[in-house]
Amino acid sequence: MRQLFHLYWRIARGMTLGVRGVVLDGGNRVFLVRHSYVAGWHLPGGGVEVGETFLQALRRELAEEGRIELTGEPVLHGLFFNGHVSRRDHVAVYVVRQFRQDRLPEPNREIAACGFYDAAALPADTTAGTRLRIAEVLEGATPTTTWR
Repeated sequence: MRQLFHLYWRIARGMTLGVRGVVLDGGNRVFLVRHSYVAGWHLPGGGVEVGETFLQALRRELAEEGRIELTGEPVLHGLFFNGHVSRRDHVAVYVVRQFRQDRLPEPNREIAACGFYDAAALPADTTAGTRLRIAEVLEGATPTTTWR
């Protein structure tokens, strides 16, 4: 049912906006999530709801997916066209270094697994777009305008 809703959402809505966070701990390990409804490991984030700012959406998504609470201002890394999802999808990516997390969340219906990973040892099925954003932030790779 969730996959059907996701498909409907992608087709029925006009412009879609999303937000993702490159959340880095003190050792520059990046927080990743594996969703129950889509393959691979991803940066935490999701859709920006009607009446919500990018930062409000980022705060909500980080709390929902990682029990992560922002304690400082995230830095906008870039805006990306996410054409492999939809010709109308755009994602704002923020770098988050100031946060609090009391514990990792338990797996649930949406998040199958999550955790912090060293950039040199990401899970094998980390998505291409996720790998690109991490390389841009940590290695200074030239950002692209598209998600992948």
